[in-house]
Amino acid sequence: MLTVPASLDTLASDQEDLDWYGAPVLVTGATGFIGAHLVRRLAALGAQVHAVSRVPREKTKQGEIWHVADVSDQEAIERLVRSTAPAVVFHLASEVAGARDHRLVRPMLDSNLSSVVNLLTAVAERPDTRVVLAGSLEEPRSDEGEATPSSPYAVAKWAASAYARMFHHLWGVSVTTLRIGMVYGPGQHDTRKLVPYVTLSLLRGEEPSLSSGTRQLDWVYVDDVVDAFLAAGVAPQAAGLSFDIGTGTRTSIRDTVELLRDIVGSALRPRYGAISDRPLDSARIADIAPAAETLGWHPSVGLKEGLRLTASWYADRL
Repeated sequence: MLTVPASLDTLASDQEDLDWYGAPVLVTGATGFIGAHLVRRLAALGAQVHAVSRVPREKTKQGEIWHVADVSDQEAIERLVRSTAPAVVFHLASEVAGARDHRLVRPMLDSNLSSVVNLLTAVAERPDTRVVLAGSLEEPRSDEGEATPSSPYAVAKWAASAYARMFHHLWGVSVTTLRIGMVYGPGQHDTRKLVPYVTLSLLRGEEPSLSSGTRQLDWVYVDDVVDAFLAAGVAPQAAGLSFDIGTGTRTSIRDTVELLRDIVGSALRPRYGAISDRPLDSARIADIAPAAETLGWHPSVGLKEGLRLTASWYADRL
C-alpha cells in the first residue's frame, strides 16, 4: 500500500520574490509534461501566460491565454510573437523519441530544429525578449571531441543549441539552452516512458519488460526542472550559454526500477533483457556546477522522494 506524501508542487522559497507578476510570457509545448507544470507555476506567480498548443484549448481557471499555432510554421510563430510581445519565451514544444530509426530524422528536424530557428528568427529584432530553450543531455558535448549523436532526437537538439549560440553572438538574441536530464514526476501521461511504464505495470500486477538496465542516467524531478526554467528566464548573464539540468548523480535503470518496486511494494520481477539495449547509449550525467554558479539553481528533490511522489500520483488515478 502506498502512502501519499505531502505535495512538493509549491513555489520554492528562493523564488517567491521573483518579479513575474504581470509579465507577458509565452510558453510553447504548454500541454506537454514540463510545459503544463511550468504554466501552472507561472500562473501562480501572477504572470500573463500565453500558452501555445496545436489544437484549440479552453481558458482554464489558472487564467492562461491559449493560442493555436504550429511552431514549425514560421509565419505563425512570427504572428504569435508580434501579438503577445513576450518578455520571456519558454520553448518546450518538441517531439521526444529516442528510437534509432531513420524515419525519425525528418520529424525530428521539423519539430526540434526548424521550430527553434523559426522562434529565434521571430525574436531577432526584439532585444528585450529573452528565450529559454529546452535542450537535452543526449546532446554531444564539446569535451567529447568527435562524438556521434546517439539518435535523430539528439542530433536535432545538438544543432538547435548551435543555432542558439549563433543567433546570440551574431544578432544579440538573449537565448539560453537548458540541457535537461531524464525528467520524471506526477502528470507524465506518456506511459511509454520508463518511470510511468514501470510504475503502472507494477501497480497493475504486470511484469515490465525492460532492457538490460545497465545504462546509467541522471534523473531529475519535474518541479526542479521548472525551477531551472524560471531561474534562466530572469538571468541576463545566462544569455548565449547552455547549462546541464539534472542532479549530477548517476543511477542505473535497474536501480531505478528496483527503487520503484520497493516503493510500490511489489514482489514482481521485471524482465530485464527482454528488450535489446539501444546502440550508442551511454551514461549521460549532468554537470550542475555552472547552473548553480550562474543561475543560482540546484535540485532539491532526491530520487527516492521524487519516485514516491510520482508513484502515489499514478496510484491515485488507477
